[in-house]
Amino acid sequence: MIWKDRNGNIVPGDDGQDKMLEFLYKTPIGRVIVKIMIHPFVSKVAGWLMDSKISCMAIDSFAEKNNIDLSEYEPKEYTSFNDFFTRKVLKEKRPVDMEPTHLIAPCDSKLCVYPITSDSTFTVKNTEYTLASLLKSKKLAKKYEGGTFLLFRLTVGDYHRFHYMDNGTKTKNRRIKGVFHTVNPVANDLYPIYKENTREYSILHSQNFGDVLIMEVGATMVGRIVNYDEEASVFRGQEKGRFEFGGSTVILCLEKDRAIIDSDIIENTKNDIETVVKYGEKIGLGM
Repeated sequence: MIWKDRNGNIVPGDDGQDKMLEFLYKTPIGRVIVKIMIHPFVSKVAGWLMDSKISCMAIDSFAEKNNIDLSEYEPKEYTSFNDFFTRKVLKEKRPVDMEPTHLIAPCDSKLCVYPITSDSTFTVKNTEYTLASLLKSKKLAKKYEGGTFLLFRLTVGDYHRFHYMDNGTKTKNRRIKGVFHTVNPVANDLYPIYKENTREYSILHSQNFGDVLIMEVGATMVGRIVNYDEEASVFRGQEKGRFEFGGSTVILCLEKDRAIIDSDIIENTKNDIETVVKYGEKIGLGM
C-alpha cells in the first residue's frame, strides 16, 4: 500500500513485512513454517531470545535497514532487542496537541479510516473481520454502528508505545486469545489457513469524544501486548502500553457523530493510501 505524509507527499515504504505475510499465509511452504512458528515451544524460545543480551547484536543492522532515526529516542544502552524495540521517544519529538476538541493519534503509525455499518468488514493483519467478530460481541458492535473505525498500523520501524487520546476513565482490559484454523491438505492441494491475532480492548469514557473503544492487536507469533492499566482515570498523552517485538495494530472505534476525521486522511483511505501519522498530532475534530 502507498503511504503519504500529512503534506500529501508520497513516503517511501518498505513492503517487506507485507510480502513476508503473503508468503507465510498464501504459499504451501509458508503455511508449514507458520505451523512450526506458532508451536508454543518455538514461540517461547523466540520470545526468550528477543529478551536476551545476545539479541543486541541485531539492533544496529535493524535500525539501519528500517531507517530509524535514533536521535528521536531517549539515549540508553539497550539490554536486549526488545529493550530497543520498545524504546521511548523524546517528548520534544512528539508534542501532544492539548486542544480538547482535537482528536489526536495515539501512536506513530500508518492510518486508514472507515465508516462502521451493520455489514462492514475490516482487514486487520491480513484477516477479515466484522466488528462483532473482532470484538466477540454483537451488542458492543451495535453501539458503534454509524461511527468511525480508525486503523493505526505500526510497521517494525515505528515507535511501539501507544497513548491515550483524551482524558477520561477506562474500563478493565478484555483479552481475546489468538487462534489458528487450518484444514488438512488432501494430496498436494493447497489448504486455507485462517487466523485471529491476540487482541485486547477497553472502553475509554472520554471527556470529549464519548465512549471510545481502544483495541491493541498483537503480532502472530512472538509479539506481546503490554497494557499498564486496568480500571483507571487517565489523561491525554499518558502512555497506555507498549508492543514488544512484532508488527502491531491499534484500533479506535468512535460512536456516531463524535468526531470529523481530517479530510486528507479520509481522501487517502478512499484511494487505498495510508496516511503516516505521529503520536500526539491532530487527526480529527470533535463534534
